[in-house]
Amino acid sequence: MPNGDTWDTYFGKKYSHGTMFRRAVEEKIVDPSKSIQIGMRGSLYASNDIKDAEELGYQVIPTQKLRTMSVKEIGEAIKQRVGDNPVFVTFDIDFLDPVFAPGTGTPEIGGFTTFEAQQFVRELKGLNIKGFDVVEVLPDRDPAKVTCLAAANMCYEFVSLVAWNKKHSSKIEDEKFSDMVES
Repeated sequence: MPNGDTWDTYFGKKYSHGTMFRRAVEEKIVDPSKSIQIGMRGSLYASNDIKDAEELGYQVIPTQKLRTMSVKEIGEAIKQRVGDNPVFVTFDIDFLDPVFAPGTGTPEIGGFTTFEAQQFVRELKGLNIKGFDVVEVLPDRDPAKVTCLAAANMCYEFVSLVAWNKKHSSKIEDEKFSDMVES
C-alpha cells in the first residue's frame, strides 16, 4: 500500500479510501496510540505520508522493516501495541504482491505472498478481535480471479482466528490471572 490511507483529501474528496484512517482519528473512531499499520511500500503520494500517519499517532512498520522481522516478532509488536483493547483488523488486499492479488486499485510490486499473509494473521491469536474486513478487492481487474481467491481465504483465516480466540478466551484469561498472581 503506498500510504497509510491518512491523507487529508484524495482527488478533492474528504472521505475516500485514501483518507479513512485520518477521518477515523478525527472522529475518535480509533485510538491511534493503540493502532499499528504494517506493510506500507511503493510509490508515495507525498514524501511525508508515513510521517503524517505517525504524527496522527499510528505506529507504522513499512515493508522494508517488516521483511527484517520474524513472524513471531511481528505478532509481538502488534500485541504490544494493541494490548487487551478491542481490535478491528483491516486487511488491505494490496498488502499482497500483485502476482497474488492483481485485482486491486493500487497494485504495488514488492508485496507479500498469500502464505506470508496467512502466517501474519495466524500470529494474532489471543487478541481481542471484535471484527475484520478485507478491502480494495476489484474482481473486474482480475480475469483469473486469484484476488478473489486470496481475499476469500484471508476472510477464512480471520473467521477461524475469531473462532479460535473465542474458544480459548477463558483459557487466555486464566493464564493472565495466573501470571498476575505469580508476579
